[in-house]
Amino acid sequence: MKGNDHKNKFLLTNREREVFELLVQDKTTKDIAGQLFISEKTVRNHISNVMQKLNVKGRSQAVVELIKLGELKI
Repeated sequence: MKGNDHKNKFLLTNREREVFELLVQDKTTKDIAGQLFISEKTVRNHISNVMQKLNVKGRSQAVVELIKLGELKI
């Protein structure tokens, strides 16, 4: 049980959380990259990593799952 608690507390890295918080504000990949001072490729990598963690196929599905898990608020 402790393993699950740890996993849930740290599902997203700080940067992944920042990316998704901006994503739900309807920011584009380019907007997010500019705001966080990272490349667009890095933004896409963060989104892809989160989608893999959640085992979902799209950004929208990832957002829905993150909201259900309490990882993201809109």
